[in-house]
Formats: sequence, structure tokens, C-alpha cells
Amino acid sequence: MIKSELIQRLAERNPHLFQRDIERIVATIFDEISAALARGDRVELRGFGAFSVKRRPARTGRNPRTGAAVEVAEKCVPFFKTGKELREKLNITDEVQDTAPDAQAG
Repeated sequence: MIKSELIQRLAERNPHLFQRDIERIVATIFDEISAALARGDRVELRGFGAFSVKRRPARTGRNPRTGAAVEVAEKCVPFFKTGKELREKLNITDEVQDTAPDAQAG
């Protein structure tokens, strides 16, 4: 799902809201998450997951084309860890299929 699809789905489920307001709400949420990560803060959404920033130290890499050594600077990368409720929702279909009568008969 892309951002415009998310906005469209929210608009369909909330017909009492203007689409422009939904766009502003979604943009504000994403902007706040981005700003918090840029400050080095952790963002936790209960039941969904947590966003944090991990540091990757400087290292010596290789240019894949020439094989020459290249210095790669230290950098920060976003990291997402799923929450327990989201993990359970994602894995519930696997459990249902594993316990289905047809799966056990074969």
C-alpha cells in the first residue's frame, strides 16, 4: 500500500471527513515520526511496532565494479520492530491453514 492508497482507504471509511483533512493528518503523522527519528528518538505505536535509529559504523567497503577499497562513512539507518499484536495478526493465517481439516487429512 502506498500513501495515496492509505489516504483513499481512510476517506472511504470516514466519509464525514474531507479528503484534504485526511491527507493533512497522514502527512502530519509521518512528518512527526520522521522528525522524532531525526532527533534520535524512538517512536512506539502500541500493537503496531516501534521505529528507532541504528548507527552503522564507518567501514572499508569494496567497489563491486573495480574491486577497489572504498571508505564508507558512519551512517544512521531507520529500523522497525513489529509489535506483538501485529506479529500475531500476520501469523494467524498460517496457524489456521496448519490446523485446517484438509491439511491434516493428507
